[in-house]
Order: sequence, then C-alpha cells, then structure tokens
Amino acid sequence: MYYRFGKFFYFVSIIIFLFFLLYFYAAMTDQLTYRLGESGETVSTIEKNSFFYAMIAAFVLLNAFTILPPKLLETKTSKRLHRVFPVGDNYRDYLLAWFYSFGGVINFSLAVVVLYIHSINNQQEITPDNFSFFFYLIPVLLVIWIIALFLLFAGKAKQLQKGS
Repeated sequence: MYYRFGKFFYFVSIIIFLFFLLYFYAAMTDQLTYRLGESGETVSTIEKNSFFYAMIAAFVLLNAFTILPPKLLETKTSKRLHRVFPVGDNYRDYLLAWFYSFGGVINFSLAVVVLYIHSINNQQEITPDNFSFFFYLIPVLLVIWIIALFLLFAGKAKQLQKGS
C-alpha cells in the first residue's frame, strides 16, 4: 500500500523536473553561468544546450539506478530479491516505497538544480537567496532516506532471524 504513495511522489517529481527543465530552458540565454565568484562575477559558464543534455543524461541515469531494483522486485525478475522480500511481506512494501520515494527525492533535487541555474542567470526575477532553504533541505532529505534504508534492512534482518 505504501509503495503506491511512493510511486505517486516519484511520478509527480518527474513532472516537476521536466516542467522546470523545459520552462527554464526556454527562458535561458545561450551562455549559462553556473558558478559565481565572491563578488558576484561570472567564474564558469556552459552552453544552454550542453546544460540541457547534461541534465537529461543525469535524470535518465539517476532514475535508471534508483528504479531498477524495485522493478526487479515487482516483476519477480530477481529470484534472490523475491526470496527475501516475498509478495505479501510488509518489508517488501516498505522497500518498494523507499525506492520510489528516493527516486522522487533525486528528481526533486535535480529540479532544484535547474531552478538554481535559472536564478543565477535571471537575477531580476528570482535570486538564489529566495530559496536557499531547499539547498539545506536536499542533503537532509538524502541523509534521512539513507538512514531509513538502514533501519528498513535492520528490521528485515530481525524478522529473518526470528523466522529461522
């Protein structure tokens, strides 16, 4: 049941990332600044198309790595995973929810990166200081999700020890 919420969050995060990327791609100049100096001068730039394709490549690779394990478990392709997490096991549902929600957090992080690049290049509309909260939120979310994975595996290990 929980994995359905994870899937929903994952698909919503895909839509948000793609919306941000396509909308801000249309609004960006040909040369994008992605790093500023201490006094606000441009230190590093990248072409608009290179940034777009790099973000698409990062999106595809990160999503492939985060969604492959739950798909292997759902389709019963991996016998080892299916043996440890059989259908009807609560930890199977928790693991699927974790992977899908982790994919959502990754996509949300990529959307924030696109928003940050846009804010650097369009200082009149949005300044990077307006959403600095998200820059602190992303590492905190990633750490919480990793800790949750270890707690999930610890709970499953206890369940397996009781069963044997």
